[in-house]
Amino acid sequence: MAQSLDSTIAKALMEGTIIPAHPLALTESLQLDEKHQRLLTRYYMAAGAGGVAVGVHTTQFAIRDPKIGLLEPVLKMAAEEIEKAGLQSPFIKVAGVCGAEKQAIAEAKLARNYGYHLGLLSLGGLNNYSDEALIDHVKAVAEEIPVIGF
Repeated sequence: MAQSLDSTIAKALMEGTIIPAHPLALTESLQLDEKHQRLLTRYYMAAGAGGVAVGVHTTQFAIRDPKIGLLEPVLKMAAEEIEKAGLQSPFIKVAGVCGAEKQAIAEAKLARNYGYHLGLLSLGGLNNYSDEALIDHVKAVAEEIPVIGF
């Protein structure tokens, strides 16, 4: 059974809000800059955004590569900063999810474990899938986290 979206989050989405794609902060040596990564999350909250989309195109799909290993730290940092802020109004946490079924489901579970409300599911790279296979893929991911697409 597909995961359901919290009613306060659904209401905020239906009323309309801004959910920017969260960039990836890197040092000059191309390492994750934790201080600035966290500051970016705080900036979006202070600026009045209605949420953030983390692990999407602005944080580069390469962060999912096991050799790079940044997907979990990036999702975790944003979730921690949002939690620490103690906001009174809903702040929508969207996690990027991609890849074939095994990868996408693992990413959806990870996002759900960090309290993300939605998975922004990319079907990029699945162009060899039939329409039926794509629908099955989306359904499988939606078992773990409510899905939106682009």
